[in-house]
Amino acid sequence: MTSDFLIIKILAEEQNMRKAAERLFLSQPALSLRLQTIEKDWNAKLFLRSQKGLTPTPAGELVIEFANNLILQKEEVLESIQSLTSKVHGTLKIACASIVGQNWLPKVLKDFVQTYPEAKISLLTGWSSEIVKSLYDGEAHIGIVRGQTDWKGTKTHLFRDTLYLVDKEMTSVEDVLTTEKPFIQFKSDSNYYQEIQQWWQKHFSTNPKRQIIVDQIETCKQMALNGIGYAILPSITLNGHEDVHKIPLTNQEEQFELTRDTWLIGYDAAFELPQVDAFVKIVNKHAKKFQ
Repeated sequence: MTSDFLIIKILAEEQNMRKAAERLFLSQPALSLRLQTIEKDWNAKLFLRSQKGLTPTPAGELVIEFANNLILQKEEVLESIQSLTSKVHGTLKIACASIVGQNWLPKVLKDFVQTYPEAKISLLTGWSSEIVKSLYDGEAHIGIVRGQTDWKGTKTHLFRDTLYLVDKEMTSVEDVLTTEKPFIQFKSDSNYYQEIQQWWQKHFSTNPKRQIIVDQIETCKQMALNGIGYAILPSITLNGHEDVHKIPLTNQEEQFELTRDTWLIGYDAAFELPQVDAFVKIVNKHAKKFQ
């Protein structure tokens, strides 16, 4: 039987009786009756109904917070119990930088679910700063971040990918000085954008003639692949089959000058969970192949 606290949690999330009933696999009349019983137990009206849906009352907000905390505590206890056994199951909570989540992580997760079919996966993606915050807030067991990240807990280097100047026509870095195409850049909260700016200033005495700044690296990539402009992209986004020139950004010693590191981070206690330990082993295996 569905717990009262789960009902409160889902009603608060959906703020709609029909949608909540669908998620709980209950009929609307049955859910309405359960809510009446719950409100009677608390001796308070928890939700106000209107044409727009459900709105929590002040009492309802207190009960919703209590229900969410109780459900979270139950999950933590269940994980602790599961960590006592050798079988890998339970939920693996991952927070991952979007670029890694789009281009590298899917193959890792495929390997993981095939190897441990009883384990469940919860995945959050976003900027690296958001990944760190999700670990601080307890929303994830482990995080995968890009670039320089200030993390005091366990931090493991996974791989380093190089950056290339990508364009349909240009064949050398110096061509950026004569082209009329715009320089398409991806800007996020990380230092990726700043590193490219510093590289440009180091090599050229003037700014790009034209610039386009987007907030998604995939948008940046597709614009470059379609000849709209040129871009500097990390190798993790390129599979080698693109119909473009890829010019490595090297220094005078022919060493790659602009690179991007990917790290696995988390608190020590999380790595003791069987599902996390199993995932880390698979991650390290795939990281070695990528290097």
